[in-house]
Amino acid sequence: MGRWDPDAGGRLQHSAMTLYLERGYEAVTTAEIAEHAGLKKRTYFRHFADKREVLFAGAEAFQSFVVDAVVHAGTDRAPMDVVITALADSGTLLEPYRDYTRARRDLIASSTDLQERDLIKLASLTAAVAEALREREVEPLQATLTAQAGVAAFSTAYDLWADDDGTSDFGRLVHQTLDNLRRAIGAA
Repeated sequence: MGRWDPDAGGRLQHSAMTLYLERGYEAVTTAEIAEHAGLKKRTYFRHFADKREVLFAGAEAFQSFVVDAVVHAGTDRAPMDVVITALADSGTLLEPYRDYTRARRDLIASSTDLQERDLIKLASLTAAVAEALREREVEPLQATLTAQAGVAAFSTAYDLWADDDGTSDFGRLVHQTLDNLRRAIGAA
């Protein structure tokens, strides 16, 4: 593939994942990722800020999708139902990456640098969801707790989804995880 072929970002993501899995995250450089993708290092930095970010591509679009769903949900629904539905529906954005889910999750677990970035992305999602709830006039503390619980259910469901045989419905797992959380705290 030539350097002018389409989908440079996707090619960089694929190359990064291939190299990270072959040699480990720490051993791979952005120049090697670009070369593997048939691109220049400069092109890499047009798409991604650093070598971590290639694993978190699409996080902003994902967050926007969830926040938009929370903001535009019916006003007759409880805050937690709104958040869980938005996070469950986000599975449509994750499905194209299903083949990499387990490998990506395990790669993140292997590096404190990547774990830190993952926690930052989850904290950003939580803060954005809480703000969206406040825009819906949910009391601030309730908005924060709802966002935290919803993102915790999402994150747990993501791990379950990564570990399954490829047949589980992500949305169903998010709802089941929330049900487990409700049972754990003794809620109805």
